[in-house]
Order: sequence, then C-alpha cells, then structure tokens
Amino acid sequence: MTAAATGPAAAAAPPHAALMMRVAIAAVAVAALLVALKTIAYIVTDSIAMMASLADSALDVFASSVNLIAIRQALTPADREHRFGHGKAEPLAGLAQSAFIAGSAALLLLEAVRRLSFPQPVTNSTIGIVVIAFSMAVTLALVAFQRHVIKRTRSVAISADSLHYASDLILNGSVIVSLLLASWLGWALIDPVFGIAIGVYILWSAARIARLSLDLLMDRELPDADRTRIRELALAHPEVRNVHDLRTRSTGAQIFVQMHLEMDGAMPLLQAHTISDAVEASIRDAYPNAEVIIHEDPEGVDEPRRTFAAR
Repeated sequence: MTAAATGPAAAAAPPHAALMMRVAIAAVAVAALLVALKTIAYIVTDSIAMMASLADSALDVFASSVNLIAIRQALTPADREHRFGHGKAEPLAGLAQSAFIAGSAALLLLEAVRRLSFPQPVTNSTIGIVVIAFSMAVTLALVAFQRHVIKRTRSVAISADSLHYASDLILNGSVIVSLLLASWLGWALIDPVFGIAIGVYILWSAARIARLSLDLLMDRELPDADRTRIRELALAHPEVRNVHDLRTRSTGAQIFVQMHLEMDGAMPLLQAHTISDAVEASIRDAYPNAEVIIHEDPEGVDEPRRTFAAR
C-alpha cells in the first residue's frame, strides 16, 4: 500500500494559502464598505429594495468573516488528533452561512409583505442608484478575484462566498430597476414586490450553499467526470491490468482518492510498489491537492468487492 506524500500541509501550499487568505480578507473589506454606503442610501431613500440590498451586504460581512476564520482553520496542517487535516472547517462554515442567510431572507420577506399592505414612496432615488452602481462594480471585481482563486484551490468556502456575491450582482441590478420604476413612474408597490423577489432569490442561494456544504460533509463522491479521469490515469500505466474499489471524497481544497490496482501476480513487490508510485504521481499531476492511497492486488484474485446501486 502506498500513500501520497501530499497531506493537508502540502495541499495548502504557501502560495495558495496566502492567496486564499488574501481573497477572504478582501471579501470582508468589500462587504464592510458596501454596508456603510448602503446604510446611508437606505436612510435617504427609505426603499425596501435598498433595505434588501443592505441586509444582503450585512450578511456578506458575517458570512465572509466566518469564511476567513474557516479558511484559516482549514489551512492548519494535520496534527495528531486530525490526521486528515482540518479541511472540513470550510463546509461547516458554508452550512452556517446558509442557515444565517435563510433566516435573514425570511425577515426581509416579512418586511416586504408589510410594505405591500402599507406602501411608502421612495425618495432620493438618485443617491440609491449611484450607491448600487458602485456596489456592482466593486462586487464584480471581487467575484473575478474569487473565481481566479477557486480555479487554483477548489476551496468550497470561497466558492460559497463567490456564489453569494455573484447573486448580489443580480440583486443589485434589480434594486436599480426598482428604484427607477418607483421614482419615475410612481409605482409604490413595485418596491416591496422587488423586495420579495430578492428575498426568494437569497433563499435559493442559501439552499445551494447548504447543498454544496452537505455534500462535502457527507463525503460525497467526486463528479463522474473526475472519477473517470482518475481511473483512466491509473489504467494508462502499461503494467496496470485493472482498477477496482475506487473511492473519492473532498474537503473542498483537498481531495482524497483510494483505489486497488490489479497487476501481474508474479511481479516482485518492489516493482509493484514502483508502479503504484508512478500511478500516484500521475494522479497528483492532474489533481495537485490530492492525497492518494493505493492498494496493490494480484490480477484475478477472487475477493469480496463492494458494489453500489445507482441513485
């Protein structure tokens, strides 16, 4: 049996660790700036749609702060009590985010329904539009930075944060439309209607974050495309006759791969070990943050094998 030399410490290599921390700090700073600006805009416009956007940015401060703490914990190297590392701190943070976001969206929906019964005019809409336009520009830059980091690290915490900020772009665009219609056409009811639509969208985003986090906490297999690629990489070695009992899971930034390789039963153990090391290296080349465990089997040995029904 061979094990990859990559553990949590290697998975969170210094350049990636620094990059993850920078984007996490940037997210907190951006959210805090937008809360300050939107608070002023809400006070002068008294718009429920603006209130929705303010509430969402306040959630961003909380969620991004939780992410910052979780990423710092997830990057902690494996220790005696946590030999698989601390990577599950990320999906735990994502689950906490989704619960908090859903609760706040529910409060927003209640306020929007109240405004439907007692509509109030929107004032000083120009200030609100300027603030929202600025918010969209800053958020777009942050999302672009986050997507760059996600491609390099596969971080679930940053993915969840990026998903929420991406939804902010749609949310803020709808706020601008709401302010324009309410101000120019005098449609007082359009403001709470947009508030309700935004609240529903936030709930949907929270559900997506929760699903992603639960998949990681429950050790869901990697996508079929990744499993097929890993199998093909193993079978690409000319001395590997077959692969079975392939199992995979992920903690977000790090993945774990286990498999049995079937080889010529007459092969010396040292040669089988060398072949396993070569397969392991090819998988790590394709998945740099992978920890790979390989068991060497003689070809054709009759042994119990687990099968899993398709869902």
